[in-house]
Amino acid sequence: MGKVIHVAVGVVVREDGRILIARRPDHLHMGGRWEFPGGKVEEGETVQQALARELREEVALEVRQLQPLTEIRHDYPEKTVLLDTWWVTEFEGEAEGSEGQQVIWVAVDELENRRFPDANGPILEAIQSAKHA
Repeated sequence: MGKVIHVAVGVVVREDGRILIARRPDHLHMGGRWEFPGGKVEEGETVQQALARELREEVALEVRQLQPLTEIRHDYPEKTVLLDTWWVTEFEGEAEGSEGQQVIWVAVDELENRRFPDANGPILEAIQSAKHA
């Protein structure tokens, strides 16, 4: 069993219900696919701190409010990822791809038309379930 990588993931929702997604740079693992912003939780950080830092670094947003959404463990051949996924319901700033990546706001129903990394399947299901709750 390889190492487990703990990742904080943000499902950022605007007031109009649209969700922020970013396109992974082509040279990265699963490059060209869409993803929810976030990144690795560093040693000594809480998931919330990691998510706030990653959203600031990646998409120039300041997180104001978080709510837990779901937690997913996914095994890739070379590693296991633990996706600690949170709704980001309040934030400040205008989203932009600080690392040169494309970022767009999409309606929940449009998410299924985008290609995400395999591990994101359960996150998409959790978003759909919450929408119909």
